[in-house]
Amino acid sequence: MPIDVFSASCNVGELLLFGGITAVIAYFLGCLNGAIITSKYIFREDVRTHGSGNAGLTNFYRTYGTKGVVSVLAIDILKGIIATLIGGLIFGHFLGNPMLGKVLGMMFVLIGHLYPVTFGFRGGKGILTGVSAGLIVDWRVALIAFGVFLILVLLTKYVSLGSVLSLVAFLIALWCFHHNIVYEVIIAITVGLMIYAHRTNIDRLLHGTENKFSLHRKGGASK
Repeated sequence: MPIDVFSASCNVGELLLFGGITAVIAYFLGCLNGAIITSKYIFREDVRTHGSGNAGLTNFYRTYGTKGVVSVLAIDILKGIIATLIGGLIFGHFLGNPMLGKVLGMMFVLIGHLYPVTFGFRGGKGILTGVSAGLIVDWRVALIAFGVFLILVLLTKYVSLGSVLSLVAFLIALWCFHHNIVYEVIIAITVGLMIYAHRTNIDRLLHGTENKFSLHRKGGASK
């Protein structure tokens, strides 16, 4: 029997089928971690063995400097864009609701980034991929979140603080523009997972021991 749950007439079977396809594609795209792939192919080592142990752009830059940064940016930005676009195309074509496909694509590409099966479920924290995916979901919401991130980082030099509060800003702005509880729940779960990934940063922020961002990299592996 057709249902009208997500502003599109579809049956549960179709929803599960196309939702599953979107989830699988987005998840495995998310598993393509830019920092890990670049560190392995350029430096012949794993970025997670250095610095904070995180597989993200900040730790990569602190460890290796500018060499390879473009590769990290390209991989993590493109996978967020592609996964979200694919979700929107699938749901738009088959179910008439591209927005639902976009938020699902965003959710699962970030889960793949956070917990990549290809790298022992130890990934990055998802901010770079989240920004690119968020731009496809709604560029207005993404720009508000990025604005919060940029202002906080410039004022405090804490990337982690800017990251966490930008996630909250994204969630609030999404509701302000769309007023859709389903989208909000999906993104709330995603935001919750990303904030959880920042738990050690939050602990260091509370204790005043978090590292501040600097354009000068720390000593690490040679370029």
